[in-house]
Amino acid sequence: MKETLQKLLDAADIRVNGDRPWDIRVHDERLWRRAFLYGNNGLGDGYVDGWWDCRAIDEMLCRLLRVVRKRNRRPWRVVLPGYVHSLLVNLQSLRRAFQVGEHHYDIGNALYRAMLGEQMVYSCAYWQAGAGDLDQAQEDKLELVCRKLRLERGQRVLDIGCGWGSFCRYAAENHGVECVGLTVSKEQAAYARRHLEELPVEILLQDYREHQGQFDRIVSIGMFEHVGPRNYRTFMKVARRNLKPEGLFLLHTIGCNKPYLAARSWINRNIFPNGHIPAPRQVGKAMEGLFVAEDLHNFGPDYDRTLMAWYHNFRFAWPVLRNTRPQYTDRFYRMWTYYLLSCAAAFRARDLQLWQWVLSIPGRRGTYNRPALTP
Repeated sequence: MKETLQKLLDAADIRVNGDRPWDIRVHDERLWRRAFLYGNNGLGDGYVDGWWDCRAIDEMLCRLLRVVRKRNRRPWRVVLPGYVHSLLVNLQSLRRAFQVGEHHYDIGNALYRAMLGEQMVYSCAYWQAGAGDLDQAQEDKLELVCRKLRLERGQRVLDIGCGWGSFCRYAAENHGVECVGLTVSKEQAAYARRHLEELPVEILLQDYREHQGQFDRIVSIGMFEHVGPRNYRTFMKVARRNLKPEGLFLLHTIGCNKPYLAARSWINRNIFPNGHIPAPRQVGKAMEGLFVAEDLHNFGPDYDRTLMAWYHNFRFAWPVLRNTRPQYTDRFYRMWTYYLLSCAAAFRARDLQLWQWVLSIPGRRGTYNRPALTP
């Protein structure tokens, strides 16, 4: 087992107990068996347990991902259990919809405020407009979304997966629209209602499948990753029934390069329960006959920089955060370190993408012209 993994590390130019930032330092020899049998689950759990360390986990994992991608295979012993489970259970059913809110988004607004910055935006920032810091890059992303949606004063906008209300606030303050935001997180809903009470914004603690209304525009930023393949078509039907005939729908989502078997990945087990990243054909199939794809924009590399900014904020704030909640233990710190840096590695290796789809209902009048992507 160790010999097999050593060859993989050699191919990625990663040395065991070397002195370069991306070299791995092994503290427990049981790591080799664990990583061999369980892949990234074993590697991630080994890091959380303190079995290995690395000064630049993001770069180390990026190098590994590039090698693994070339070999283009995953062991069935890792994939099969989760695949079988996904065939038997709708992991993103209405009954299970609030699990991710309870497990992930309700663990403390102070953590997210420290990590995400003033804008409280938990999705990819847009750095290509020349932003010098995270807050400006997130504001540039929100403005880009508004311009792509062609927002006009007085319009009604539905935000599916509104988070802490950052888009609703920005759109209401800067473009004069009314917003309805949906979230499955009690903490997010309470925060958004408290901070947006003087704006024409309504925040609902509600699953997207339960909402009925008519809107000039619909936006969903960083929520589609929680919908799941069994529900992609349903999600699109819900968006279609809530959108006026001349409206526009912007879908902002992480994407992968090809469909994958639904496995119980490290991220799903520890960070985002029931998550699933869509592939292009899955999004296309789900919208077929319901929407016209007016525009598709990929700025996945910007997520690498965003995640690294979140990690540095998290690391800087940790000495204060660790004393605010009992679950903020050293183990939690290692888990979130691995989460943020492994995700940055996946975007850097181009295993993951960030898409913004602009969709319209068939028969909409006129031509859609993408706005300038930089001021």
